[in-house]
Amino acid sequence: MDTSPTRLLIHGASGRMGQALLRLAAEQPACTVVAAVTRRAPAQRVVDGVPHFAAAELGGVPAFDAAVDFSLPEGFDAIVALCVDRGRPLVSGTTGIDAAQQDALATAATRIPLVWASNFSLGVAVLAELVERAAAALPGWDVDIVESHHVHKKDAPSGTALTLGQAAGSAGQAVRYASLRAGDIVGEHMVQFTGLGERIELTHRATHRDIFARGALHVARSLVGRPPGAYRVRDLLD
Repeated sequence: MDTSPTRLLIHGASGRMGQALLRLAAEQPACTVVAAVTRRAPAQRVVDGVPHFAAAELGGVPAFDAAVDFSLPEGFDAIVALCVDRGRPLVSGTTGIDAAQQDALATAATRIPLVWASNFSLGVAVLAELVERAAAALPGWDVDIVESHHVHKKDAPSGTALTLGQAAGSAGQAVRYASLRAGDIVGEHMVQFTGLGERIELTHRATHRDIFARGALHVARSLVGRPPGAYRVRDLLD
């Protein structure tokens, strides 16, 4: 059994998620970052033992086992193409990708294992599964999703709320959304099922953004060695 660390490429390394991924990967013996890629030329070529590359140098990065991408839509095509070219798994949380990029992702999934997700919290992955089961078991109940985030978050409903809504909708339920923007709330999602005389509330509260980076690292390790396909975070919980 191979116990060597998973070699990771972090794409979008200068962003908030990229920085969290670098910090948390350094704390995990199961991971080693072999390349950190930033949009602009790095001020230092090696930082804390990790080689840094500009996005324009992406084709020259060393061998890696999986890529983790939290970048911008304009950098998305290049990392997808690199992973397909090298036959390596891709984990991406890049938001704002357009229809053509979504189609490219679907095509890539025929060649490599990949995950694109709006939220990499393992707790949210479990919540989505519970929501799907509850919706299937409670036909005709009202379904409402209430999500709360910090004042700087622009989109509403959040991507995670929409993902949870899709989980409920898979059982044919109609879903209503409510959004709250206040203070520095990291992220809270409550899915409420209401019937006559009773109510069920399924809630997830994030108290630190590290949970998203930690989940992405878990997913990256879990994808290595799997057959091509588009996976969900919940498919990789074991």
